[in-house]
Amino acid sequence: MIPTAEHNERMAKMTFASVYPHYVVKVEKKERTKDELHQVINWLTGFDDDKIQSLVDEGVTFEEFFAQAKLHPNAEMITGTICGYKIQDIDNPLTKQVRYLDKLVDELAKGKKMEKIMRV
Repeated sequence: MIPTAEHNERMAKMTFASVYPHYVVKVEKKERTKDELHQVINWLTGFDDDKIQSLVDEGVTFEEFFAQAKLHPNAEMITGTICGYKIQDIDNPLTKQVRYLDKLVDELAKGKKMEKIMRV
C-alpha cells in the first residue's frame, strides 16, 4: 500500500500521547518492559526518559515529536512491512519516521534482541 495525502496528514496530527500507552501495553503484554521501550525510543530519537514523559504530558503531535528528534543514523536500516505498508517504499519523511517507531515497537514485542532492534 502507498499512503495517501490524507493518511500522511492524519499521521502528522496524531498525538504521541494517544499512541504511547498502546506501545507500553503491547510490549508489556509480551513480557518486555517500559524501560526497554524507552531504550528503543531513545535509540531512534535521542530522547531520554524525562523528555519522553514531557512529550507525552505536552500532548505533542507526531509532527512536533519528530521535529524535536535527532534520528539515529542507522534508522534507514529499518525495513519491512508495518500496518500493511513497506517502510522502504514510504515517500513522506514523517510517515516513514512514525512507521520506523511502530516497527521498532513491533520488533520489541516480538522478542527480538535489543542489538538487532537497534541495528548494531
